[in-house]
Amino acid sequence: MGDYLADKVIAVTGAGRGIGRGIALLCAGEGARVVVNDYGVAIDGTEPTSEVADGVVEEITSAGGTAVAVADSVTTMDGGQRIVQTGIDKWGRIDGVVCVAGILRERMLFNMSEDEWDPVIETHLKGTFTVFRAASAVMRQQKSGTLIGFTSGAFAGSVAQANYSAAKGGIVSLVRSAAAGMYKYGVTANCIAPVARTRMSANVPMELAEIGDAEDVAPMVVYLLSDQARHITGQVYSVAGGRLGVYNQPGETRAMYKDGRWTPKEIEERMGFLGQNPMAVIERLAEMERAAKAGDRPNI
Repeated sequence: MGDYLADKVIAVTGAGRGIGRGIALLCAGEGARVVVNDYGVAIDGTEPTSEVADGVVEEITSAGGTAVAVADSVTTMDGGQRIVQTGIDKWGRIDGVVCVAGILRERMLFNMSEDEWDPVIETHLKGTFTVFRAASAVMRQQKSGTLIGFTSGAFAGSVAQANYSAAKGGIVSLVRSAAAGMYKYGVTANCIAPVARTRMSANVPMELAEIGDAEDVAPMVVYLLSDQARHITGQVYSVAGGRLGVYNQPGETRAMYKDGRWTPKEIEERMGFLGQNPMAVIERLAEMERAAKAGDRPNI
C-alpha cells in the first residue's frame, strides 16, 4: 500500500469496470478511502445490477484497503447526493470526486431518437453535474477538494455519436466553469480524455494508433487528486497508454474588422482572410474513405 492519497476520501462513479475500476483500485492502493459507485448497467444503460460495485469493494478490502459500494444512478440529484454523502457519513469528509460513469447509444444524427439522446446526456453530462453539485457544496465549506470529469476526443466532433459528443463537450465546459467558480474556495477541477481498451472503445470503427489499457488512466487521476497537484485547475489531459497530453484552451485564432456592420458580400470578399480552422474528425474521414477503398481498416 502506498500513501500518495493517504486518508483522503474519494468517490468514483462508473467504478465497477474498466477505467473507473482501475482508478478506484489505485486510489485505495495509495491510501484513500473510496466510495465505489456503479449502477452496474450494460453498455447501453440497461440491466442494472449492484454486483460490480460490490466486487470492486471486495477487491480493495482483500488487498488491505478501505471502500464502500454505492449502486445509485448518477442521473438523479438524489443519486449524486447519496454518492457524496456516503463518503461524508462514513469518513467525515469528501476530498475528491471522479466522474467516469457513461453509456453509449450510437446512431447517425438524422436517425437519432429522443430515447437515444436523453439517456446519454443524462448519464454523462447530468451525471457529472449531480456529483459535482453535491461535492462542491461540501468542498466550498472545507476550502479544499478536487472535481474530475471525464471527456473524450469525441468532444471535438463525432460521425455517429452526436449525443455522446455533445455530452462530452458539455463536460469540458462544466469542468472549466467549476474551475473558475470554485477557484476562490481552494477547489480544483480538471478533465481527463482517455484512449483505452474498454467496452466502449471496442465499438470505435477504426484502429487507434495510440491506445492503452484501462488501468493506464489511473495514475494521472491519482496525481490530480493529490496535494501535489493543488496548483492545477481547468485543464483537459489526454491519456493513451504511456502518452500524456494537454489540450489547448478555447479562444479565437484570428479576427477581421470594419467600421459599422458587415454586408454578406463584404464577408464573402474577405472570407479568405478569416478562413476556417481544420476539423480533425473530417480529415480522419478522408483517411477512412481511402482505407475502405483499399480494403483496409483505417489506422488513426
